[in-house]
Amino acid sequence: MNREHVLALLERVAGGATNPAAAIEELSFAPVESLGFATIDHHRALRQGFPEVVFGAGKTVEQIVGIAERVAAHGDGLLVTRADEAAQAALARRFPEARVNSLARTVRVSATLEESTPSSTSTILIVTAGTSDLPVAEEAAETAAAVGCITARLTDVGVAGIHRLLAGRSQLADAAVIIVVAGMDGALPSVVGGLVSAPVIAVPTSVGYGASFGGIAALLTMLNSCAAGVTVVNIDNGFGAAMAAARIIRGTGA
Repeated sequence: MNREHVLALLERVAGGATNPAAAIEELSFAPVESLGFATIDHHRALRQGFPEVVFGAGKTVEQIVGIAERVAAHGDGLLVTRADEAAQAALARRFPEARVNSLARTVRVSATLEESTPSSTSTILIVTAGTSDLPVAEEAAETAAAVGCITARLTDVGVAGIHRLLAGRSQLADAAVIIVVAGMDGALPSVVGGLVSAPVIAVPTSVGYGASFGGIAALLTMLNSCAAGVTVVNIDNGFGAAMAAARIIRGTGA
């Protein structure tokens, strides 16, 4: 139950369209609901603007669908991340209106309110160093879209061919927040951070050869960035980067 739902409910009570007892009954549907194997936080949307996101890894298909049904029942939107092929198929059957992004391993259902349309004209630009980084970048894009942000992409512009990045300088200059997704040496966020004034969120990926240590090399490079204003999230955490970018945009009123 998000703020728009609560406000609409209170306005109906104030206008006499809903009696207080019915309003209490509707509000009693929150804040938490236990399914035995999971306890759902139904007030997450009220506090943060979007309901609890379902992390699919480690859960059975039945658990994922069961949690998703209860989250979606409130009409505030639904996002499932790290969903394997079986979970994607099951969610697509249960929610025919869902958007399934197999590359991102996400399943998204839009909110029922008009406020679910993008809430800001400010753009989150998602920059990827290489094509192998696209799954993490797509997770970021789907997450940003789920929470009502506008995204753009600048793909395969890693430092091995720096001219590709410079060709996209107009997109870099126009972005409100930039998410940079890179594996291997993880150098791209420092380069981007030195070119723009917007906040840069760096996402190291587990892409690379043996000495990349599953993304640790890229993570350490990004943490040691010489460019001011570069923030780093965990390895392969496109979801976390997008949620941070959305909060930055909302906080600035962009």
